[in-house]
Amino acid sequence: MEVRLAEHAGFCFGVKRAVDTVYEQIKTGKKIYTYGPIIHNEEVVKDLKDKGVNVLNSREELEALEDGCVIIRSHGVEKNIYQLIVQKGLECVDATCPFVKRIHQTVEKESQDGKQIVIIGNDGHPEVEGIKGWSVSPAVVLGTPEEADKFIPEKKEVCIVSQTTFNYNKFQDLVEIIQKKGYNASVVNTICNATEERQTEAREIAAMADAMIVVGGAHSSNTQKLFEICKKECENTYFIQTLEDLHLELPKTVGLVGITAGASTPNYIIEEVQNYVRTDF
Repeated sequence: MEVRLAEHAGFCFGVKRAVDTVYEQIKTGKKIYTYGPIIHNEEVVKDLKDKGVNVLNSREELEALEDGCVIIRSHGVEKNIYQLIVQKGLECVDATCPFVKRIHQTVEKESQDGKQIVIIGNDGHPEVEGIKGWSVSPAVVLGTPEEADKFIPEKKEVCIVSQTTFNYNKFQDLVEIIQKKGYNASVVNTICNATEERQTEAREIAAMADAMIVVGGAHSSNTQKLFEICKKECENTYFIQTLEDLHLELPKTVGLVGITAGASTPNYIIEEVQNYVRTDF
């Protein structure tokens, strides 16, 4: 039996940068807080908590903070969160993914120029909430063809951006629906290249595999999208967070098992799963 691990699996650049930032700050001995979990992986968040890093889960918790260092997670935050940190005199360490930061800058500029901001993504996701917070006028979030079909802009010009981890093909489909309406829309494809590569590679491996394993946090948007993509290509697709969740029942005729992982999955978890499949099946 062959086991094929996707080349683009595990921490992406932005996530690795954010996690490394937190571990570096721990060494300073300061009180460390992250605004929201630094990434969507329970194992990493638990390890940081064991090392004294606390998570601020709301604006109210931030407002109650009197001192310490606040780290902005890779997903980014609304502009007013930065302003609140400055007002309170807290130290701010910005670990926002540079690709997400670029979206913030685009949204702020285009909305200041009077354009209606449309975000293709999952409403309520922390990255999307952060992006919304950089538009000077209310932004619209569209995540399904039905929502795109019902969309009517409030302004003459529209600027479309995307959540960095959104499914590339779905993004193109929603953009096409909006453009067919004849609106004056500029499109900025802000899906991260690493996301496109990860999704394309996962689809290719799943199409050949007899079984596919997708590793990542239960609340990780990009991992959920990998699972959806793989499931379409391979019926025997498993979504797990750690090796403990893996319960494979494979016939001896299985020729290929594929493995991929979300952008918030540590390498050691991927290696544990890979070694287990190779040695126990």
